[in-house]
Amino acid sequence: MKTIVLAEKPSVGRELARVLKCEKKTKSFCEGKDYIVTWAMGHLVELADPGEYDEKYQRWDLKTLPMLPEKMKHKVIRKTSHQFRTVQGILKRKDVDRLVIATDAGREGELVARWIMRLSGWKGKTERLWISSQTDQAIREGFKNLKPGKNYINLFHSAEARAEADWLVGLNITRALSCRYDTRLSAGRVQTPTLAMIVKREEEIENFLPQEYWNVEADLGAFTAQWRNDKGINRFSQYEEALALASKMEDGEAIILEIDKKKKSEAPPKAYDLTELQRDGNRYLGFSAKKTLQVLQGLYERHKYVTYPRTDSRHITTDMVPTLKDRLKAVRETAYRDQINSLLEKDLKPGKNFVDNSRVTDHHAIIPTEEKADLKNLTVDEKQLFDLIVRRFVVVLSEPYRYESISMTLEIKGEKVYARGNRTLEKGWKSIDRQSGYSEGENDSQLPDQALSEYAKGDLFPVKSVSTRKGLTKPPARYSEATLLTAMENPSKFVSDKKLKETIRQGGLGTPATRADIIEKLLSSYYIDRKGKELVPTAVGMELIRIVPDMLKSPELTAQWEQRFTDIAEGREQTRAFISEIREETKRLVSQVKNSKLTYEPKNLSRKDCPMCGKKLMEIHDKKGNPKFVCQSLACGYEDEPEKKNDPYRRQGRKEKAMNSRLVRQYSSKEKDTMTLGDMIKAQMKDK
Repeated sequence: MKTIVLAEKPSVGRELARVLKCEKKTKSFCEGKDYIVTWAMGHLVELADPGEYDEKYQRWDLKTLPMLPEKMKHKVIRKTSHQFRTVQGILKRKDVDRLVIATDAGREGELVARWIMRLSGWKGKTERLWISSQTDQAIREGFKNLKPGKNYINLFHSAEARAEADWLVGLNITRALSCRYDTRLSAGRVQTPTLAMIVKREEEIENFLPQEYWNVEADLGAFTAQWRNDKGINRFSQYEEALALASKMEDGEAIILEIDKKKKSEAPPKAYDLTELQRDGNRYLGFSAKKTLQVLQGLYERHKYVTYPRTDSRHITTDMVPTLKDRLKAVRETAYRDQINSLLEKDLKPGKNFVDNSRVTDHHAIIPTEEKADLKNLTVDEKQLFDLIVRRFVVVLSEPYRYESISMTLEIKGEKVYARGNRTLEKGWKSIDRQSGYSEGENDSQLPDQALSEYAKGDLFPVKSVSTRKGLTKPPARYSEATLLTAMENPSKFVSDKKLKETIRQGGLGTPATRADIIEKLLSSYYIDRKGKELVPTAVGMELIRIVPDMLKSPELTAQWEQRFTDIAEGREQTRAFISEIREETKRLVSQVKNSKLTYEPKNLSRKDCPMCGKKLMEIHDKKGNPKFVCQSLACGYEDEPEKKNDPYRRQGRKEKAMNSRLVRQYSSKEKDTMTLGDMIKAQMKDK
């Protein structure tokens, strides 16, 4: 008898088949003496569309809402139905008696496999492959240590609960908003609070009133010192006050009243999880979150140079420590050869900052595998991202940065001034991490680092000059993808409930694997625009947040759901109870939209009228920054891209072809363009 191995993607499936010696290869599966390896091509099964429950749901109509099917149906995805039939056929073979689930080791991967098993009618023995890298050694070890499939049934129930809840709330609210305001709108439990954060930041910027302030600094020759009062305030709101203080201290003498020296150390930053890597990919490489994940997926699946990408952990487990030197050897031929050789000469003893079993859930941090890296096999993007991962791995294993912190309190004519400095003792990891100085913003209250180690209490310094430095308070910065990912990871400041604050601090908005898609969805729905690295809400995005029910704007809904999903996955709650509450919540949300007195009036619409329906077009920008005009009418959907109109080589999209056909039908003459000889004879006979 044979075992069927179900992978999530063809590339992963073929690698598993190679290791399992499945030499017979087809387009849809590989077969060997003991194993048949096939794959899902992502999802093969999904929840059925509303129209498959009742014909009345095929039309978008406010009267038919809410849509609350008694039991959720599933359907095979049409474009990959051929692959489903292949998998189903293998599962029904008489010589197959065991199934190994080898989809991605996580909640979504479990859902992919279990829905296929359900629609295929599989009832046989099921085991689970749970690995964190795609190297041959990891695959072999994984098959030696397969887990019982029943161990992951609650994980599947958690994933299914999420999918059903998103269907119930997302589809109902999207239809309700779109029908109520006759425009294409969409909402969801992760998408909408994420957009709300971007809109709130934009409103803070628009309402911000800059204020002038002045600092007072004394030049003491060897270093400078800054004035601040006993409460730590170093600013004057009135220039005259700052100037009066500067004049008072002119020509004075500074004496050191106190000097404080402390030896300190700074541990290396933690290893990468997906979100942190996406942040750095955006900061340093200009990659979008989605691009970082795509490139990372190639490094994991195709090259096998890095471990599982979709992780939310920044630690490894103790059993992995013996593999660290092999991983270092595998990346020796990189820009960090000298540092790696130095590490290989030592007995590696990483601390809790890197090794902590309690901080690893499904998968450990993203680190290099033991597969020897050949940079010649990588694209430019892959080299850049791999460099970030290797550098962080070397940094994490390096010694702390050790320094002496020095702070001084001085007095000039009765006024206190302060100076600060650091003296490096051992560079440690900072000699490697060229990007360690990255900062999200500037803080004018921070004193500059200076060389102060040679001075002592009581030392005197003549005041060379005293200056006033003008500053202007700044509004909060717009979100970049890097800072938005941070906010999505920990949106607790937008939550008032203390218990929910802790829940959302643990989970955040979405998962590391879905956050990139959420940002892309907001862009493709024209709710936000990219302007350089900044994410800016469009007029429609701001208007959507104004009219959407309050419950959907706050991360609290997601926090509540994520806590329930965790409870289901750990067996503390039943799916049925959760879905029952979601159905009631859906009714309330739909009712709020139906009964809303608000009107939909997005600002900054263009002056151009839609040629199809006459409504004003909204101006947005495509990925390249070119203008694009879109009709927001629910029944229309016209799109106009002026930058591409005169391009003779461009291909028309499906939507544009449909629009052109409708325009032709609408404005063309109904009379025949030509007449045959027979038509002419018939016409003559009619006249007679």
